[in-house]
Amino acid sequence: MRRVTEVPERWSKASVYPDMWVDPDDDPRDSDGVAPDGELATLREYLRDYRLTLRLKCEGLDAEQMARRSVPPSTMSLLGLVRHLAEVERDWRGWIVSEEPAPRLYGPRDADFDGAAPRQELVEGAFADLAREQAATDAALAAHPDLGARVCRDGDSARGLWVHRIEEYARHCGHADLLRECVDGRVGQ
Repeated sequence: MRRVTEVPERWSKASVYPDMWVDPDDDPRDSDGVAPDGELATLREYLRDYRLTLRLKCEGLDAEQMARRSVPPSTMSLLGLVRHLAEVERDWRGWIVSEEPAPRLYGPRDADFDGAAPRQELVEGAFADLAREQAATDAALAAHPDLGARVCRDGDSARGLWVHRIEEYARHCGHADLLRECVDGRVGQ
């Protein structure tokens, strides 16, 4: 295991704009043309881009790197973030569906981070969990196209849930920036 005192050299895969993660032609978030029309389409695009950003920050890492807690004393790792966001998607869905909330994916509080071990099957399982939970929450929200509709148990609107999801991904993509840089030195927005 790499010692925390070893600092990797900073680098970027981008050559056109060295402060970017990848070159524009290779960036799946880069959409040529105008922004989408309408509030819901805009929210969907922002969420899609943050989800892609998280995937990009994890791209090319092995299981040990994904599970590495590279910013001590934090228990965060990139794998832990993926697991946490799967858990959070499941939790949000529980706020808008009428049935009982689904059980936690990884166990009690903080198990999403604490159980992030350097095993390839855990990495693959976490990404599969995240994709499944994202799709299920997206489907639950698709039933509420009116952004002003009160859809949550606490009376929050569909808009509020969309914005909260974007905020959660944005915050954790910021964490992913730092974690990834500490793992192998790769930088870029």
